[in-house]
Amino acid sequence: MGSVRIVMRIRLLEIIYVVSKLFLSPILRKYGKRTAVQKFMVINEIALKKPLFGCQMCGQCALHSGGMICPMGCPKNLRNGPCGGVRQDETCEIKPGMKCVWVRAWDNSQKMRRFSGDIFQVQPALDRSLKGTSAWINEIGN
Repeated sequence: MGSVRIVMRIRLLEIIYVVSKLFLSPILRKYGKRTAVQKFMVINEIALKKPLFGCQMCGQCALHSGGMICPMGCPKNLRNGPCGGVRQDETCEIKPGMKCVWVRAWDNSQKMRRFSGDIFQVQPALDRSLKGTSAWINEIGN
């Protein structure tokens, strides 16, 4: 029963992601550069993405390509897969009590319908100047 709940949660998050992008794209293209819109989006991303996805507010969201797991939750901030330190029990070498972010991302991506293959996409290097900004505005509004 637990695995069914996990699959349903992942698929629900995937649907929320797609619908949000469809809804927000036209608005952010038109109004995204306005300061008030940016502040509003950052507040909403903190309120929604942090608890749902473990978002670290890097400003360059890669949720859909990481099984709806924020890759910035990795203690080494790896955006393109696990390091060589994943233990046999799938825990992190830096935080042994934590399951590797990328093991979780891989498991989740296999349960996704629309974005399952996106885990193979190479993410660009992180632009640290975008930290704390709206990932939606950075992706869509510019």
